Amino acid sequence: MSATSECDHVAYEEPDQPSFAEDPLREFTFSNADEVARVSEELSEVDIERWRAYGWAKFELAITPRDGTPADDTLLRLMIPRREVRIRDGIARLRGVTEDDLGRLEQRLIPLAPQEPVGQDLMEPLLNGASAEGYKALVAEGVGAIRGGVFDKVILSRVVEVPFEIDLARTYLAGREGNTPARSYLLSLGGWEVAGFSPEIVTRVTPSGEVTAQPLAGTRAFGADEQLNERNREELYRDPKEVFEHAISVRLAAEELTTVCTPPSVAVKEFMQVRERGSVQHLASRLSGMLAAGESEWGAFAALFPAITASGIPKRAACDFIGRSEPTRGLYSGAVLTLDFDGELDAALVLRSVFRHEGRTWLRAGAGVVGESTPERELEETCEKLRSVSRYLVEQPVG
Repeated sequence: MSATSECDHVAYEEPDQPSFAEDPLREFTFSNADEVARVSEELSEVDIERWRAYGWAKFELAITPRDGTPADDTLLRLMIPRREVRIRDGIARLRGVTEDDLGRLEQRLIPLAPQEPVGQDLMEPLLNGASAEGYKALVAEGVGAIRGGVFDKVILSRVVEVPFEIDLARTYLAGREGNTPARSYLLSLGGWEVAGFSPEIVTRVTPSGEVTAQPLAGTRAFGADEQLNERNREELYRDPKEVFEHAISVRLAAEELTTVCTPPSVAVKEFMQVRERGSVQHLASRLSGMLAAGESEWGAFAALFPAITASGIPKRAACDFIGRSEPTRGLYSGAVLTLDFDGELDAALVLRSVFRHEGRTWLRAGAGVVGESTPERELEETCEKLRSVSRYLVEQPVG
């Protein structure tokens, strides 16, 4: 499905269930966490039959604003589209306000002609470029804070600028073919353009009230060498640092679920499986619970956002450290999400993505820092993750 569009749009893909929405019919913007409490109230007044909202949440939705941060900065944006395509079981269902809308949507079903990515050889020298030494110093500072008792874990990230114009839609197609994401997305909404291949969800809430969390923590490289992949896989299970990092993430996810779910229903459904996600493999677990009486899908999202695996433990202390130490994250480690009229919510964690905003194009990746971390290994991990995107960048044709 082609997702090229001159108006705001979101393409969002769950496993075997791609959707595409464009041209906001209704928009909702929120500038702080207190306002987000009104989301359910405002959406309940929508008079569109069987609506679905698409949107994004910035990481800063969860942290204390810095001095100088504009009070009106949009931290959560949702839109209900004028035109929408949903594909299920190989059948495309088109939805629009007018017959002309349906005709325009048919054009979205014409595949884009593929183009070759720029190639890993062009971006590879940049992965250890300008931000590398600063990142190692930041990791060392984070380790010092952990050993000083400030927090147990913090995810620290760095930015790699892309010095050429890229074709975002074709980059998405190339990266989607080369990755194995939990969710993927291509969007241009509210001035932000992102193509990404998310390794995990922040949360999913079903209409029946089942809430799912899917923490991934613990990383090793994954590539074409099967023997090396197997050695890395075994190393993941044996490495005390990786196992500890994963275990405390699962523990916090269970604690967060119990704040919005009936405690007896909270359970670990899968524990420390290995999931392959493009150029890396992760330790992965899956937890679920049933919403308690009086709780909503937005309450579940608020309890689990930002994802443990993009913030730290405890979250508040880790997020405050991130807010003081890193450039503003924006959509990186935030969420791209869909919300249906019946309470179904699906929120992908924004990682393994390429970003374009205000004339800049960049990649960003982080690593989970604990007391046993070393700056060199965490830098190496960011490079492993960056390759999930960098090798699939498609350069914008000239002229």
